[in-house]
Amino acid sequence: MKCHYCDDDAVYAAETEGVKVGLCERHFQERVEELTDDESLKALRERTEIDRAE
Repeated sequence: MKCHYCDDDAVYAAETEGVKVGLCERHFQERVEELTDDESLKALRERTEIDRAE
Protein backbone atom coordinates (compact mmCIF):
# COMPACT_ATOMS: atom_id res chain seq x y z
CA MET A 1 0.00 0.00 0.00
CA LYS A 2 1.21 3.49 -0.83
CA CYS A 3 0.86 6.65 1.24
CA HIS A 4 -2.30 8.66 0.56
CA TYR A 5 -0.20 11.84 0.18
CA CYS A 6 2.92 10.64 -1.67
CA ASP A 7 4.38 7.60 -3.44
CA ASP A 8 6.24 6.26 -0.40
CA ASP A 9 5.28 2.91 1.09
CA ALA A 10 2.66 3.19 3.82
CA VAL A 11 3.73 2.11 7.29
CA TYR A 12 0.35 2.90 8.91
CA ALA A 13 -3.16 2.27 7.65
CA ALA A 14 -6.49 3.54 8.89
CA GLU A 15 -9.82 2.04 7.90
CA THR A 16 -13.30 3.48 8.27
CA GLU A 17 -16.45 2.02 6.75
CA GLY A 18 -14.42 -0.18 4.43
CA VAL A 19 -12.17 2.62 3.15
CA LYS A 20 -8.50 2.05 3.93
CA VAL A 21 -5.92 4.85 3.71
CA GLY A 22 -2.18 4.38 4.09
CA LEU A 23 0.33 6.86 5.48
CA CYS A 24 4.11 6.92 5.33
CA GLU A 25 6.05 7.74 8.49
CA ARG A 26 6.46 11.43 7.59
CA HIS A 27 2.79 12.03 6.78
CA PHE A 28 1.64 10.03 9.80
CA GLN A 29 3.76 12.30 12.03
CA GLU A 30 2.34 15.41 10.35
CA ARG A 31 -1.25 14.24 10.94
CA VAL A 32 -0.50 13.45 14.61
CA GLU A 33 1.02 16.92 15.06
CA GLU A 34 -2.09 18.49 13.52
CA LEU A 35 -4.28 16.62 16.01
CA THR A 36 -2.04 17.70 18.88
CA ASP A 37 -2.56 21.34 17.88
CA ASP A 38 -6.33 20.99 17.45
CA GLU A 39 -8.17 23.08 20.07
CA SER A 40 -11.26 20.83 20.21
CA LEU A 41 -9.03 17.82 20.89
CA LYS A 42 -7.27 19.74 23.67
CA ALA A 43 -10.65 20.59 25.23
CA LEU A 44 -11.73 16.96 25.04
CA ARG A 45 -8.46 15.83 26.62
CA GLU A 46 -8.94 18.29 29.49
CA ARG A 47 -12.50 17.08 30.12
CA THR A 48 -11.51 13.41 30.10
CA GLU A 49 -8.10 13.60 31.76
CA ILE A 50 -7.57 10.89 34.34
CA ASP A 51 -4.87 11.06 37.00
CA ARG A 52 -2.47 8.17 36.61
CA ALA A 53 -0.26 6.72 39.31
CA GLU A 54 3.36 6.63 38.24
